[in-house]
Amino acid sequence: MPNPNTALHQDEYQVANQQTAIRVTRKDLPLHCPMPGTALWASHPRVFLPIEDSKDGRILCPYCSTEFTLED
Repeated sequence: MPNPNTALHQDEYQVANQQTAIRVTRKDLPLHCPMPGTALWASHPRVFLPIEDSKDGRILCPYCSTEFTLED
């Protein structure tokens, strides 16, 4: 993977786990964590989250415990 040079542009990225509740829409599917825009140096491995299969439209990331809520 090429070096994204995130250290050179630290003010352009969100710190991982800064927001513990994130609202998403169907356009964000397939959902994965960390989300785009999170700095790579502060991230965990990408994990896909099947929020569309959850009964209440909510799912937790198993790495960082960020709660995602699917809005219609």
